[in-house]
Amino acid sequence: METFVNESILSPQDFKVVNQCIENYRHMPGALLPLLHAIQDDLGYIPQVAYPNIASALSLSVAEVHGVVTFYHHFRTHQPGRNILQICRAESCQAMGSDALEAYIKKTLGVEFHETTPDGSITLEPIYCLGNCACSPSVMINEEVHGRVDHKKIDQLISDLKGKT
Repeated sequence: METFVNESILSPQDFKVVNQCIENYRHMPGALLPLLHAIQDDLGYIPQVAYPNIASALSLSVAEVHGVVTFYHHFRTHQPGRNILQICRAESCQAMGSDALEAYIKKTLGVEFHETTPDGSITLEPIYCLGNCACSPSVMINEEVHGRVDHKKIDQLISDLKGKT
C-alpha cells in the first residue's frame, strides 16, 4: 500500500486508518465525501494534517478538501470527547425554546459549540434538524435522539454521561 500521510504527524494507529481509507476510496468517482465520512467514522474527526494527502490522492487542491470539511457541519477537525451532545438548531426547536436550552447547556458544561469539556467527557455541537419536531426541543447524544428536553432532563442526561467515564 502506498503511504499518503506522514506517520510522524499522526499516531501510528491513526496513520494506518487514514492511509487505508485513502487507499479504499481514491479510485472511486466522487470519492471525497465518502472518504471524509470513512475517516471520521473511524477516527471521530478528520485530521487537518491529512488534507494535503487526501487532495493529492484525489487530484484536488488542499483548499477544495478544506472547503468541503468546513462547509459541512457534520465534519470535525479535532478529536471529540467521549460523548457528542448535539442541540437541534432548526426552527421548530427554536420556537420551543432551544435557544434558552442551548444557553443553559453551554453554561452548565462551560463550553461553546465545537468545544469539549475539560474532562473530555462531552463535545457540544449544533445540529440542524433531528426530524423530531413534534417533540421539540430535541438533542442527540451519541446517535440517540431525546425530545421535549428541558433543564431538568438535560441535567439528568449530562449527569448520566459524566457517570459513564
